[in-house]
Amino acid sequence: MQYLLMIYQNEAEYAKIDTGTTQKMSAEYEAFTQSIIRNGNFKAGDRLRPTTTATTVRVRDGKTLTTDGPFAETREQLGGYYLIEAKDLNAAIEIAARIPSARIGSIEVRPIWVYDK
Repeated sequence: MQYLLMIYQNEAEYAKIDTGTTQKMSAEYEAFTQSIIRNGNFKAGDRLRPTTTATTVRVRDGKTLTTDGPFAETREQLGGYYLIEAKDLNAAIEIAARIPSARIGSIEVRPIWVYDK
């Protein structure tokens, strides 16, 4: 089964972290990513630009409306994701717990809805 692991952390707090710490975390991310690639769990994943670059799109009465920034004000922002293959939720949780940002933010684990074709 596929799961989306959504990485949330506070952008303002992350910006305060010193360069050495961010470089260490980047190396941890590289090691984590390589490990799930080797184990066959990795399907896709990317880091996202800050929420200041986001555009929210809505369609109301046939008109497309756009707003700069994210839709919701939250303490933690979506910073990236991994799409993984795992045998069950427990396995997906074990993988999510190894994501470096789990120590400073949160990881939402959500199963992918599979449509019959």
